[in-house]
Amino acid sequence: MTREIDVAIIGAGSAGLSAMAQVKRKTESFVLINGGELGTTCSRVGCMPSKAAIQIAETYHQRNLFSRFGITQGDDLTIDREETLEYIRDMRDIFVDQVLSSTTDEMGDEFIAGYATLTGPDALEVNGETLHAKSIILCTGSRPIVPQAWQQLDDRILTTDNFFEQENLPDNIAVIGLGVIGLELGQFMSRIGIHVQGFDMATHMAGLQDPAINDMAIQILQKEFPVHMGHAVTIVENGNGLLVTAGDISYECDKALVCIGRKANLDNLGLDTLGLQLNDKNLPPFDPHTMQVKGVPIYLAGDVTQSRPILHEANDDGKIAGFNAVRERPTLFRRRTPMLITFSDPNIVQCGETLEQLDENKIVIGQMRIAPLGRALIMGKNKGMLRIYADKKDGLIRGASMIGPKGENLIQLITLAIQCRLTVFDFLRMPFYHPTIEEAIQSALRDAAKQVEQKPEGIQDLEIL
Repeated sequence: MTREIDVAIIGAGSAGLSAMAQVKRKTESFVLINGGELGTTCSRVGCMPSKAAIQIAETYHQRNLFSRFGITQGDDLTIDREETLEYIRDMRDIFVDQVLSSTTDEMGDEFIAGYATLTGPDALEVNGETLHAKSIILCTGSRPIVPQAWQQLDDRILTTDNFFEQENLPDNIAVIGLGVIGLELGQFMSRIGIHVQGFDMATHMAGLQDPAINDMAIQILQKEFPVHMGHAVTIVENGNGLLVTAGDISYECDKALVCIGRKANLDNLGLDTLGLQLNDKNLPPFDPHTMQVKGVPIYLAGDVTQSRPILHEANDDGKIAGFNAVRERPTLFRRRTPMLITFSDPNIVQCGETLEQLDENKIVIGQMRIAPLGRALIMGKNKGMLRIYADKKDGLIRGASMIGPKGENLIQLITLAIQCRLTVFDFLRMPFYHPTIEEAIQSALRDAAKQVEQKPEGIQDLEIL
């Protein structure tokens, strides 16, 4: 059986659904193909269930401040892990149902449940059917990486794919990989009473490139659970449990949560039929401003690109790919300023360009420690630091890194300033309310402004006082 269509979208995750929304505006001749579970990575195993876990852990952790506030009997509070995990699954199911009820549940013949294989730049096969498409959008997502040797350890190895399916968790667990997911879930488990130790081959956590912020992040978070950085990790069976080793450190535990990265779902997709040179990630060359693969009517979107594995970026990828897939000539889109948030407590955030990308001889760094900030003191969360990077010559804001309370809110404001190409002087003209955590931005901007070489002339605004 053969069918002619305008667009075939492979993958019904966030990117695929965003692509479909754009395609539907121009044509009814399309299909959405998905193999495996529906519901998007974000709602099933990513952003949303992890945030439910984080909220529970933070709420329970607040009992440690009760005596400071004059609230008694906080030590008598307990947490039921099984009830906690059941609640997280209930929340997860709500998020998944919301996705399904507004998308694939309403589709008819346009939706195909199955695994597709490319047979050329304009053709594919799925469930024995051949589809010829004017454009193909690949949104096949990614999956957790687990080294082959660790796969033999069966259910003692957890990943985000099965973590939220656990009805209970052991008393001792190792977290391998201290990126965003490892830190968030590691802190969650530690705060609900599980003994956790974290391990990472890298010397920086949560993708941080700013050494000052990284050092402070390690200093703060290792007070909640031990973290071991900069050594290769081995895991072997140890009776009914595991022995995790990194350098001189050995840790006996019941299970290990492996968060060392994700691999694009490209297996058996038939990329070799495109006749293109693939890179070391097994991807063909593509333009991130059009999402088109060079020389063929195929587009990539979402985690499969291995470039910006974040939901709002996947949505943007899908919008760009879907928009261009139904037009004769692709349109170049300016990408939004990059932003990354780790929802640990305190938050770890960064936006714009990193120190690694900047020439430190051509920038100034405005810095503010959170310790003396009035609102943070009141909240009992006065730990952390904000650093803002700006051009030394004119003060154009280029990037920022932070560990601190409400970092998820502050980084949005700084990202907006970068997107609008504001200088530190422009930003300082904006009002800052007292007492708020946002005052940390104002202090960091003032510190940077003092170091800028060319200050605006003839300005009598209050930011110079």
